[in-house]
Amino acid sequence: MSTVHVRFFAGAAEAAGTQSEQLTASTAGELRAAIVAAHGAELERVLERCTLLADGVRLDSPSAPIEAGATVDVLPPFAGG
Repeated sequence: MSTVHVRFFAGAAEAAGTQSEQLTASTAGELRAAIVAAHGAELERVLERCTLLADGVRLDSPSAPIEAGATVDVLPPFAGG
């Protein structure tokens, strides 16, 4: 597993209680599990609606790889236009 820098935005940051942290994961699925393990059910509910971007690339499946040292943005849906 690799260490990645995770940045939380908007409602995800509120639920996590932080704007960023370091976690260990090699895939999007592992990262989602690590986030839930670190922050619990409230963030899990928010995370279900979030998009993950690793260095600007959308992680579309749980098996999507994440490179060591990547920055992963956790983005909830945004409203407006």
